[in-house]
Order: sequence, then C-alpha cells, then structure tokens
Amino acid sequence: MEANFDLTGKVALVTGGSRGLGKQMILAFAEAGADVIIASRKLDSCEELAAEVRGRFGRKAMPIAVNVSNWDDMDNLAEAALAEFGRVDILVNNAGMSPLYENITDVTEALYDKVLDVNLKGPFRLTALLGTKMAEGDGGTIINVSSIASTHPSPDVIPYAAAKAGLNAMTKAYATGLGPNVRVNCIVCGMFLTDISKAWDMDATMVRAKERFDLERPGNPEEIVGTAMYLASDASSYTTGTLITVDGGRH
Repeated sequence: MEANFDLTGKVALVTGGSRGLGKQMILAFAEAGADVIIASRKLDSCEELAAEVRGRFGRKAMPIAVNVSNWDDMDNLAEAALAEFGRVDILVNNAGMSPLYENITDVTEALYDKVLDVNLKGPFRLTALLGTKMAEGDGGTIINVSSIASTHPSPDVIPYAAAKAGLNAMTKAYATGLGPNVRVNCIVCGMFLTDISKAWDMDATMVRAKERFDLERPGNPEEIVGTAMYLASDASSYTTGTLITVDGGRH
C-alpha cells in the first residue's frame, strides 16, 4: 500500500508553495521522495523553504519568484522548471487571493481583474503549458486548489467565488483534454488556518465554524496533506475530473 504513495523520482511544482497549504504540500511531496519547485511571489520565502527541504529530506528544491496573474511569468516558470528538471510530473495550482470588501461597489476594475487573473488565468496558462508537456511525455497529475466559495458563494467574495467556480469547470475540461495520460483533479477547500487567518477575528471565526461545519472548527494546514498525496500519487490512478471537498463538512 505504501508504494502507491511513493513519489521517488517525481518532480512536483506548487504555486503559492512557500506558505500555508502550499508549504505543507511541498514538505509532504519531498518527504515522499519528490524533487520540488517552490513558486511564490517572495523569493526569500521560497529560498527558506527550499533550504528546509534540502536539509530535512535531501531532495532537490528549486525556489522561483513568480506572479501567477502574469501570463509571461507563467511561461517563464514553465520554461525554468523544464530547463532545470526536464519535466514536471505533479503540478499544483495552489496560489490564490480572496480580498474582502464591505460593498460590491467598492470592487474596482483593477481588483476584479487581479482576483480573476490570480485564481483563474494563471492556472489556465500553466496547465496549458505543463499539462501539454505531460500529455506528450510520460503523463502526470495536476491538482487545482479551489474553495467552497465556488459552491457556497457569499456576497463579500463574488469575484473570488466566480473565479474558483471557473477553476472547477476548468478542472473537468482539462481532464478530458489532457487524458488519458494526465489526470486533473481539484481540491475544494474549506476554512483553513493558514497565514491569512491571522487577520481574522478568531472568536467570530470559531462561532461561524460551529454554525456551518460538521466538525465545528477550521482546518489546520497539514490536514490538506492526505488529499494532496492521494491525488499526486498512483493511489488515485483511476481518479480524474473530480472535485474533492475538504471542508470539515460545510452545511
């Protein structure tokens, strides 16, 4: 059974990989034997995690600063990854942003465009580039990271919810377009206590969690690892085009 989760010899690229859910995935993939590419906005954070990966697991780790909302940055990221490793076997489109606002009229065109670009345009372009390479080669697996906002949208995150709903749809379309050699799946995440949660009113957050989630609490970042490892590995060899909800039982 353990052999199904072995990532020895694989190369994994995670956007938004230097912190939060992305960081936990990077550490899990490296522990399972994969070399990793850590892509995020801040190079120093990527380099810090790369050093940890090398020190703890002895795996190759490539840090790279990118803005996933930028089309050219996605082209450059794909080119750099392929130049360094020759291939990417596991791609995780994890980077995202969800700014809140008090009134819908406060959303500027620039903010709207940025939210759609980070959450949808970047994953579209990077999947097109690396997914095509996977399909032409030995195959691979792609994991998109969505949100329960895509299925339970609220008025304070409309652009974000729309972008993540688009990511859900894109998952299914790419699964068809890149199959049978490439599997494309999506993790639909609930409320996780990542770095962004430091700005939350935790008392209100816990009240909301008790009201809305069967487990009555937010998730811890490491609780994403089981699902990510399943989708990244041969354990999910017959799973594609699927949305897997990890949200503590949203109701």
